[in-house]
Amino acid sequence: MTVYKYRGRSKSGALKKGIIQAANRNVAIDQLREQGINPREVEASKNIWHKDLNIERPVKNQDFVIYCRQFATLIRAGISIVEATNILARQSTSKPLKKALEEVEGDVRKGIAFSQAIAKHPKVFPDLFINMMRSGEATGNIDETLERLANTFEKQFRVKKKVQSTLTYPAVLLLITVGVVFFLLIYIVPTFVQTFDEMGAELPLITVITVKISDWLLRFWWLLLLIIIGAVIGFNSLYRNNKRFHYLVHYFLLRVPIFGPLLQKTAISRLTRTLSSLFSSAVPILQAITISERVSGNPIISKVMIEARESLEKGSTLTEPLQKSWLFPPLVTSMTQIGESTGSLDYMLEKIADFYEEEVDRAVDTLKSLIEPMMILLLAVIVGFIVAAIMLPMFSLYEQM
Repeated sequence: MTVYKYRGRSKSGALKKGIIQAANRNVAIDQLREQGINPREVEASKNIWHKDLNIERPVKNQDFVIYCRQFATLIRAGISIVEATNILARQSTSKPLKKALEEVEGDVRKGIAFSQAIAKHPKVFPDLFINMMRSGEATGNIDETLERLANTFEKQFRVKKKVQSTLTYPAVLLLITVGVVFFLLIYIVPTFVQTFDEMGAELPLITVITVKISDWLLRFWWLLLLIIIGAVIGFNSLYRNNKRFHYLVHYFLLRVPIFGPLLQKTAISRLTRTLSSLFSSAVPILQAITISERVSGNPIISKVMIEARESLEKGSTLTEPLQKSWLFPPLVTSMTQIGESTGSLDYMLEKIADFYEEEVDRAVDTLKSLIEPMMILLLAVIVGFIVAAIMLPMFSLYEQM
């Protein structure tokens, strides 16, 4: 994409000038005319701040899900890929998606295959989308492939949002609890401590502990802040750069009580849904396994998929590496085995995905009903401890009076 400076007049004759992004000068002129501007001068900007750095940003899941559904609907209605891409590029509210679609449209108009055009934008179009579109072009079933992709991304997005909402709720409550505790310890407790000192009150153990914590926070709050920032930066660096640490974090999350089973069901539903979609689109099994490994987002599943590919290359089955992994329950391995033996693996994987998506829904509802009273109880205990530490000396002073 290039930035162009333009000068022209609107339909009312008013002078217009500014900048516009486009794949080339002709596209820029067309875009200006669509905006009701008759361009007189259109030239590439030499301003360094207008230079296109060609840094693609990932598209939000929600925006891509909407794009998939709209694309599938347009193709079903008999609109060509070029025209559908043009329509979606003009109406997209996502800047990275809009930019990518404009370039894809230009490539397709030059005679490049759609799958090859979108493959130039790996941060915008996932591997699953690219490979299924490539298969759809080869088989001539682009409309069915797009419909399947739209359903797959919609279901995966819905499950992801469900899990995120469940995990966000306790995180927000915990943050509120920490905020209340810090407020009490830094602003409220010191005020009462000064009163107790002036009146010579004898402080009980619970108050002494609270006062010590409050004093430490008042003196060394900066140290605590540095520790937190350092821990966050260190964790993020290790998580991104250390494969062993990255693996252990996911292992811990899947093993942790309460939330672990929910994340496990989510991972299984995502994997089986992806594999089912790929197999249904006639993607070769080894290629489908490789794609699933890349899009899983979980190093434990990726490791199992690598073992599955090696197993298949040796002439063995997909079921064997799944049976060896603790991540996959007997239901998954049994249904996968039946699918392999009957030649209906895509159907069986789809049923597994449906089952675990329903399990995620039930688990989310159960967790929501449990988390709220647990977090309220935690907040009550912590705040109650601090309030008791303040009130006990006051009762003692009252009795002395």
